[in-house]
Amino acid sequence: MILALTFILAYLLGSVPFGIVITRALGLGDLRAIGSGNIGATNVLRTGNKPAALATLILDAGKGGIAVLIARALFGETAAQLAGLGAFLGHLYPVYLKFQGGKGVATYLGILLALLFPAGLAACATWVVTALVTRISSASALVASASAPIWLWIFGAPGAVWLGIVLAALVWWRHKSNIARLRDGTEPKIGKKS
Repeated sequence: MILALTFILAYLLGSVPFGIVITRALGLGDLRAIGSGNIGATNVLRTGNKPAALATLILDAGKGGIAVLIARALFGETAAQLAGLGAFLGHLYPVYLKFQGGKGVATYLGILLALLFPAGLAACATWVVTALVTRISSASALVASASAPIWLWIFGAPGAVWLGIVLAALVWWRHKSNIARLRDGTEPKIGKKS
């Protein structure tokens, strides 16, 4: 019962669409009508407002990380992993937006940082290096998410590898249109405005 409640509360926290909240508060319009229509930081960046994009990134990562840390402090490691899964699914399929959410990259990185900081840091570094090389956010997300289960294993959290694999698979699923554009060479570069 406690684990189920933990999952549900984490899902509700993960469902908060910070990208939409921030862009509306700053008068930047409806984020779902801008660029890709995604609710994440990369699309907020397409508004041209870098502080708004950074705030979205931090808050989307933070909701995943906070869910993990609170659940771990109260109920232990199994609850922490379930909270991470719940927050992630909340971001992808938020109840507040009729289950039409983001792609989960920032939330995934926040979850990783809270689960095992060195593994999360390595996944973030993987994202940054890939972004510097490709200048494509989706490619960076795909590489970083695929690397995350490996980093969890290397840095000593084999029990969390299953979660890393599930979340990575969901990230790839949510990026299927990006993958098609990457194959076609039409995926936009980081920072390109709508």
